[in-house]
Amino acid sequence: MLIDFFYTLRSAKLPVSVKEYLSLLEALEAGVVGPKSEGAWSLDDFYFLSRLVLVKDEKHYDKFDRAFAAYFKGVELVADFTKEVPADWLRKILENELTPEQKAAIEKMGWDELMETLKKRLEEQKERHEGGSKWIGTGGTSPFGHGGYNPQGIRIGGAGKNKSAVKVWEQRAYRDYDDQQELGTRNIKVALRRLRKFAREGHELELDLPDTIRSTAANAGYLDIKMVPERHNNVKVLLLMDVGGTMDEHVHRVEELFSAVKSEFKHLEFYYFHNCVYDFMWKNNRRRFAEKFPTWDIIRKYNKDYKLIFVGDATMSPYEILQPGGSVEYNNEEAGAEWLQRLTHAFPKFAWINPEPQGVWQYRQSISIIQQLIGNRMYPLSLKGLEETMRLLSK
Repeated sequence: MLIDFFYTLRSAKLPVSVKEYLSLLEALEAGVVGPKSEGAWSLDDFYFLSRLVLVKDEKHYDKFDRAFAAYFKGVELVADFTKEVPADWLRKILENELTPEQKAAIEKMGWDELMETLKKRLEEQKERHEGGSKWIGTGGTSPFGHGGYNPQGIRIGGAGKNKSAVKVWEQRAYRDYDDQQELGTRNIKVALRRLRKFAREGHELELDLPDTIRSTAANAGYLDIKMVPERHNNVKVLLLMDVGGTMDEHVHRVEELFSAVKSEFKHLEFYYFHNCVYDFMWKNNRRRFAEKFPTWDIIRKYNKDYKLIFVGDATMSPYEILQPGGSVEYNNEEAGAEWLQRLTHAFPKFAWINPEPQGVWQYRQSISIIQQLIGNRMYPLSLKGLEETMRLLSK
């Protein structure tokens, strides 16, 4: 009976497979959600179950909500009287949701008259209304609106106060996730989780349920608990971050990225550089001339299994990349391009994340040069950019 629901989700561009749809049917047959004690089915329970089974990425939650509302004639469509409202379906649902007092209140006006009046009010009303006894608004005694009182009413939008409406229609505002938006720490963490390789490490702290069942069965039913070490993300990351100068305007976003990377990856090493990498880097910006880490030592210290991530706006004079002595801070003996090539050769899995808007890249000569040096593995600091970066590094 849910085949149309499946096609609605597919029409909304949700990546829902037939296997996931069948899993949803199996969950329903197994009674994961079912009738309440009063005999009514909870649409909320089905919503959470279907979202859990069908949606595998948080970025699709908004699309799912809109498709779910559309299929079940939800808040966006049920008040759109250009389309037929399934009155029989609504009555059947309401019979299970309303109290005896509310059912009695409907009979004073009658359901058909109530719905017809609401339709006319929606067609006539052109602006927000506060108080009163006729128009759809807030704080009044009209049968339609919220925040007021009428025992025969329909609440439209907002939270109820007197809990006396016939039916709550919450007007929700939806907005698609923008895969070009600059991210907060939480969304960055979600994107970084694409780069995961779990291994069991440490002490035996987690229950191994399958092995416990097998061992208990083999032990004539006597409980034999088996434990295993916790699973940790075993990916190793070497993070090199540009700091100072033109990067000052990107400090907040880079700090969010750095915070997310530190929490997501157990094996993380990081160093700072300015504009372009040269023969040394540092870990403490206040002591960057006193505590230098030779780039050759970094290359030799870490294995090829480290994922190398540069973070920088790549905005500088081309001489800083291509010429010995091009650094604005000291007389570097070798060009930054040489060090970039050595690093990318030492760590084959690498990428560059650029906080500058992608639209200006073509106007910056230094960005074009670095893109060529790293084989066009440069991505913007956005949801889509981070996902593409993680997809590249996970290959």
